[in-house]
Amino acid sequence: MSVTVRVPAKVNVQLAVGAARADGFHDLANVFLAVGLYDEVTVTPADELRVTCEGPDAAQVPLDRTNLAARAALALAERYDRDPRVHLHIAKDIPVAGGMAGGSADGAGALLACDALWGTGAPRDELLDICAELGSDVPFSLVGGAALGTGRGEKLTPLEVGGTFHWVFAMAGQGLSTPAVFREFDRLGEGLDIPEPVASEELLGALAAGDPDALAATVSNDLQPAALSLFPELADTLDAGRAAGALAALVSGSGPTTAYLARDTAAARKIADALRTSGTCRSVRVAAGPAPGATVVAGS
Repeated sequence: MSVTVRVPAKVNVQLAVGAARADGFHDLANVFLAVGLYDEVTVTPADELRVTCEGPDAAQVPLDRTNLAARAALALAERYDRDPRVHLHIAKDIPVAGGMAGGSADGAGALLACDALWGTGAPRDELLDICAELGSDVPFSLVGGAALGTGRGEKLTPLEVGGTFHWVFAMAGQGLSTPAVFREFDRLGEGLDIPEPVASEELLGALAAGDPDALAATVSNDLQPAALSLFPELADTLDAGRAAGALAALVSGSGPTTAYLARDTAAARKIADALRTSGTCRSVRVAAGPAPGATVVAGS
């Protein structure tokens, strides 16, 4: 018997970051939009807990118990007194270390798959609690669609989206460590008065209206200066996307993936073609959002 769950990537259309808290985290106003790039996590009973992975950059994915998929299986097994000896296979299509929550997606996917495999029947709120314990982005990977994340990003409020938004993503030739980007954010902000993070009402209105021009005028990422400080070459990629007609260009989350909002499918293809030939990135993907959250797609 096995269960397969498909789970989406995300882009942050707004990432407002507050000053570092006493616990080392930062308060956020994080507007998530799930997009149609997916990992699939398949869970099968096994003689021991093990993780395997295939797909682009699979060699960069940890296969021990530090993997969020393994941690999710162990967390659910402990709560419901289940045997955690399962084989977790990740078919990866979300960029690794790219600021698109690929690891978080795998954690949410494994949690939902184990819940289905073991028949635990865990309430949605409990699954979200476990997700929050695993990491700040994991709850959104479970929920999908669009949501405002507050606290450190784990407290979600669903958002209305009035249409489809078309995106192009450019993957860099190297990764960026999320903790390192936050440390650089703190360094750059030293001695400055950093305001409390608040979601933009104009941006929320643009999402609800399905208006790409209004959304382009309001997207923002407070971590972008830190990501560019650590990886200055990303500025060339952003410039190439803007020159190709992107309505907006920004670093996705903590980077180093960069995201480009397009007016429609044709415009997205044009931007993608220009980025592929620009020599400023490793690979390019096109996707639209919102996309559904973690979903069981196969079970036997």
